[in-house]
Amino acid sequence: MVEIPEELHLSIQDYLTTHELWSQERMMQAALSLFLMQNGVNQPRVNSLYLDSLFGCTV
Repeated sequence: MVEIPEELHLSIQDYLTTHELWSQERMMQAALSLFLMQNGVNQPRVNSLYLDSLFGCTV
């Protein structure tokens, strides 16, 4: 569990409501793995997690 600003939470909920193929877990996995990649983490497993979440593959 982590606290996030209410505006961010509401935006996430709105997105998930209109994009039924996305789950909260999938969104967080995509966001965190992208953050790591953009900040210099160059690990094949992180790259794979990002691509899997982006394209809806199971991990």
